[in-house]
Amino acid sequence: MSKPDELLVDVAALVESGHSNQMSLTVVTGGAVITGRLAPEAVWRQRVAEVLTDSSRLGEFSAMFTATTREEAPPAYLHFHMARILQGAVGIPETGGMYRVSIAEVSAWTVGDFSYSDH
Repeated sequence: MSKPDELLVDVAALVESGHSNQMSLTVVTGGAVITGRLAPEAVWRQRVAEVLTDSSRLGEFSAMFTATTREEAPPAYLHFHMARILQGAVGIPETGGMYRVSIAEVSAWTVGDFSYSDH
């Protein structure tokens, strides 16, 4: 998108202001479909830092995620946790991942997340 969808920006701003991680969203960006729950940037950064700290090879990168975030108005990114990239009949990774998506790059979106079942 050349101009971010104002309604999507409003959704992101509400997640940021409420410090909630219960908003489920599915977006199309760069040809990929990502589905999961949104988190405030600070919560997302904290969780990424925890994962990096626990890694013997990547621990040194954790500090950059715990740095103070700049206040952006309006938000420029969506911060997904417990998210999956949908491909065919599977979600990658199965357990969910942490994704940061530029709102300006979202070409389509819907409220809610998608999951697959073998039934």
